[in-house]
Amino acid sequence: MLNKKEQRTRRARTTRSRIAKQSVARLTVFRSNLHIYANVISDDGTRVLASASTSEAEVRKVLGAAGKGGNASAAEIIGKRIAERAKAAGIERVAFDRAGYAYHGRVKALAEAARAAGLQF
Repeated sequence: MLNKKEQRTRRARTTRSRIAKQSVARLTVFRSNLHIYANVISDDGTRVLASASTSEAEVRKVLGAAGKGGNASAAEIIGKRIAERAKAAGIERVAFDRAGYAYHGRVKALAEAARAAGLQF
């Protein structure tokens, strides 16, 4: 019997193998209880091309009180920031890697904000 974390990583593995065949950069998401992190990883999987998270000092100032990085509005801010940074690095198209998380709540908010900011996936 797999535990919750093992189930999530198993779901993530199938998604990543499908993305690897596309040979396009991937936007991957990690969420903890307190923060949300987004990275754009090169198509060969060796380099992080752009990153954003709620643990950054300037994002924490925008969010206000400590511990407010684990909600959908914080995820929207990170979605916009990762799209801006990816476009600055010359990346327009990515594959969305939700890392085994359900496309709901914070993950969905981040993805929709990144799309609205001009990132295509």
